[in-house]
Amino acid sequence: MVRSLEHIIVILFLTCPLICFAQNEAEDPFALNELPAINAEDKTAELLAKDKRPSIVVITQEGRDGKVSGTGTGFVISKDGLIATCAHVIGESRPITIRFADGKEYEVNEIFAWDRKLDLAILKIEEKDLIALDLAKAGTTKQGAEVIAMGNPQGLEFSVVRGIISGLREIDESSLIQIAIPIEPGNSGGPLMDTNGNVHGILNMKSAITENLGFAIPVQDLMRLLEKPNKIAMKNWLTIGQLNPAIWQPVMGANWKQRAGKVLVTKPGNGFGGRSLCIFQKEIPEIPYEVKVEVKLNDQSGAAGLIFESDGKNKHYGFYPSEGNIRLTRFEGPDVLSWSILDQISSQSYRSGEWNRIKIRVEEKKIIGYLNGEKVCELNDTVLRGGKVGLAKFRSTEAEFKHFELGKDLSPKITPNETIQELTQQIDLLIQNPINGGAMTQLKSDVDASKSLLKSKIKELERTATSLKKIHDQVHREHITEKLINELSKETKSDLTLCALLIAQHDNQELDIKTYHSEINRMATDIKALINPNDSKEMKVNAISKYLFEDNGYHGSRTDYYNRSNSYLNEVIDDREGIPITLSVIFIELASRINVELYGLGLPGHFVVFYKEQGKRKIVDPFNNGKPISTEEADQIVKDQLGTGKSSEYEPADSLSIVKRIIYNLKGITIDNKEYENALNYVNLLIEIDPNDPQERLSRAILNIQTKQEKNAKSDLEWLLNTKPEGIHLQRIQELYNRL
Repeated sequence: MVRSLEHIIVILFLTCPLICFAQNEAEDPFALNELPAINAEDKTAELLAKDKRPSIVVITQEGRDGKVSGTGTGFVISKDGLIATCAHVIGESRPITIRFADGKEYEVNEIFAWDRKLDLAILKIEEKDLIALDLAKAGTTKQGAEVIAMGNPQGLEFSVVRGIISGLREIDESSLIQIAIPIEPGNSGGPLMDTNGNVHGILNMKSAITENLGFAIPVQDLMRLLEKPNKIAMKNWLTIGQLNPAIWQPVMGANWKQRAGKVLVTKPGNGFGGRSLCIFQKEIPEIPYEVKVEVKLNDQSGAAGLIFESDGKNKHYGFYPSEGNIRLTRFEGPDVLSWSILDQISSQSYRSGEWNRIKIRVEEKKIIGYLNGEKVCELNDTVLRGGKVGLAKFRSTEAEFKHFELGKDLSPKITPNETIQELTQQIDLLIQNPINGGAMTQLKSDVDASKSLLKSKIKELERTATSLKKIHDQVHREHITEKLINELSKETKSDLTLCALLIAQHDNQELDIKTYHSEINRMATDIKALINPNDSKEMKVNAISKYLFEDNGYHGSRTDYYNRSNSYLNEVIDDREGIPITLSVIFIELASRINVELYGLGLPGHFVVFYKEQGKRKIVDPFNNGKPISTEEADQIVKDQLGTGKSSEYEPADSLSIVKRIIYNLKGITIDNKEYENALNYVNLLIEIDPNDPQERLSRAILNIQTKQEKNAKSDLEWLLNTKPEGIHLQRIQELYNRL
């Protein structure tokens, strides 16, 4: 059954309680829209950052493992695609990617110029309308001048810092500009500009001795390199990972390379549907012949595998995994109108997310396909014959291939059952005694069979370990759930601090609850020393606010709001950073320990606290440093979310509703991050707390479908159909149940 993830998420949002996220948006640290007009005579660092940011780039180089191995900075020096940086930023023989502040990425087409001694490089990308920085004229770089640097220090992209030129130095026979600016990894290659935006140097290195001291290469060295380029085409620059052209010939784009005996492919091809081929160049045996490979896809919605009987262009057969199935297709042209799906097989032998061994046997009139040793298709088709074999990928798939073979007969050698039994016994002996020399000798008598059996044993033990880990975690979660339900059963006498810490311990088995419970008590003792017993409620509440937010630095998390740490009370205490509900829990619990009755108030999209004075609510917002808010302001929060309503319509939040709201937050974050197994844990917890919650029953059913636990999903759908709760579209539930 094909299911749409988007459809599932829509159902979750339509049927589940609102997730208690704040509505404020994280501020963009680079958004400078409110700044005054730029004065070309004297640009501040902030103004210059806004003005020059489109000319600054992030440069990444790819390592031998195919992953990003280094990040640096560069800047545009000509509108037709020249980028300046340091030579050490791009390494040698490495694939290089350029990314601008607007998110656009470019592959480098050419090393336009480079000089190892000067540590400079100029890169060429395919673009004709860039904004170039101006290069300073010779003789204008002066000691004591104010300068501004832009770069990507420690991954903090497009950062800006101000400093001064503290000297001009000769180091290792090279002239360098000494600057009183901190240079960190990622800054290298960035521009050193005066306050008018003219580039005087290229950031190069930091001082190994003095903090906040760095060096830049004079821009005149860059100009000399620009005048006498030593161009190198990327195909000649790239040696690491290059396919041997005598063996493989890529066609239709994409990025094909090799590493440690594997062929890897990334990026869409330029054929229709992202198609790209990699043609095997060696001679093909006469029919019948077989070709096989092991393939692993990074995304099961993609497609990649074998091709055969190819003309090296648009005509060929394909046999490949696609969306969890195995597909045999005949391609007779450039687009889908000339493609014919000959067979599509759903097989239990397919291992999602793992290596899959696919094999094709081509006979005079017949094509036979195999998956992990199982024959999955056989059909008569003779339309294409006399071509080559190779590999293919489609869409945005990233795939790995290994153990490619071509021959007359690639059937595996069959090991007699007696040998398998004997080798299995020897493996068991070695598990008991790893230095059993006789058993090791027996295994080496048939290495291939022994290694195959050992791999099977490893997988068996891994499955056992995984099952035991799940049981271990389940025992822990059920134990914590029982403790939480027991505490909540005390209703008004329940310990809210303990409840919040139990939620955190549900996820963190190592959490020491006593330590953080004691910390709340310690803070309350500190506050008691700051107040008089006869102080008014307002004075005591103000004392809590001052203690938390002024004296101890507690604050609302604005730039990292959707982080699970903000919902774990222990981590909120450790980091002194949280979201409205967890900061409110601390506020409420401190108030209770100094004999102030404080209540939680769950408004739509926000959580605050209040106390009563002369029968009126006095509302305090812990997320905004304990600032008092008026009834009108609280009403506006409600109207902003719902369009109508008043805060007085919302009852004080008891421990149960506070606990559920914290768990809703955690569930929402995990769903947004597509961590569906973790989301299931939170939904299970919510249902244990309230077994009759229909919305969570539906949430659990959908999450079970998403995680392929359809039997569990049917159980909750049956519960909904039998209990017929209000607010649930039962016809849709029945349709979903029938599809299972």
